[in-house]
Amino acid sequence: MMIVIPNTGSASPVRIRRQWVKRIQWGVLFGLMVLIYGSHAPLITLTKVDGSVPFNSSSCVVLIELAKLLISLVTLALTGGTSALRAPQRLVHVAPYAVPAVLYALNNNLVVHMQGFMDPSSYQVLSNLKIASTALLYSLCLGKRLRPAQWFALGLLMAAGVCHTYSSLDLGDPVRAVAEEGPRLHVTAWGLFLVLVYCFVSGLAAVYTERVLKSQKLPLSLQNLYLYMFGVAVNGLSSLSLVTSEKSFLEGYSGVVWVIIAGQAANGLLMSVVLKHGSGITRLFIISCSMLVNALLSWAILGLQLTPFFLLPVSMIGLAAYLYYR
Repeated sequence: MMIVIPNTGSASPVRIRRQWVKRIQWGVLFGLMVLIYGSHAPLITLTKVDGSVPFNSSSCVVLIELAKLLISLVTLALTGGTSALRAPQRLVHVAPYAVPAVLYALNNNLVVHMQGFMDPSSYQVLSNLKIASTALLYSLCLGKRLRPAQWFALGLLMAAGVCHTYSSLDLGDPVRAVAEEGPRLHVTAWGLFLVLVYCFVSGLAAVYTERVLKSQKLPLSLQNLYLYMFGVAVNGLSSLSLVTSEKSFLEGYSGVVWVIIAGQAANGLLMSVVLKHGSGITRLFIISCSMLVNALLSWAILGLQLTPFFLLPVSMIGLAAYLYYR
């Protein structure tokens, strides 16, 4: 009897082609997410009227979650996964998906609340601590050991975020800046505490979501359905509790706002792919690279000036990616 063993070694052309296809797919996914993340702030700036956002931000979050829920439902139907939805689901399998919705809703409210205890630039600098918190929780909760070079790479990501923020500050004449606008940088003790809570919750939400997605052998579209079902419920209740008479639910919506909703919905769904088949650390690199895209789009669309110092965070992020993934 002859036993035929197919050529599945590392030199197999089929295997090499599959590896390249997979790399290209991840590259396209990474690039698309970086572009969406980086364009978010410039697009919001384009919607402003007389320096303020004309639409209800809480209603925007609800619509983003609703869009992700509907897309997940359609995807599940197109892939023939509705049978899994019709099957009775145990509460112990569904309930864990409520936790990320609560954590992300908490962070959304923290971001708004923190602004009263620090200036925006200090928030941008200190929020880079979520890179450290995510890495620590990733290592502790998921049992992933990082090499010293990888820890150094994540430290470079944090430093790149700080450098990018400070490169956008006008520190040429601090005396005039203080005289005209008051102190540019300030953080209260309560503000620092809230930032630490925000960074911890951000890291916990990412690591917990990754653990849930990978621990259950369910179709990703069904898992997304559970995630965003709770997301719509939690953010809907949060939106109702913050209802004011100033703006109605869809007041101030424009074409750009709907582009923002579509982009953020797509980004949320793509992030679930990253957490399911990749890691939360990849998410950190996406967010860091998006800062650079944000700056370039702000220069191209909004006419903001870039300084030579901008090349420093670019180099640091590139070096961090090389050290982490080599």
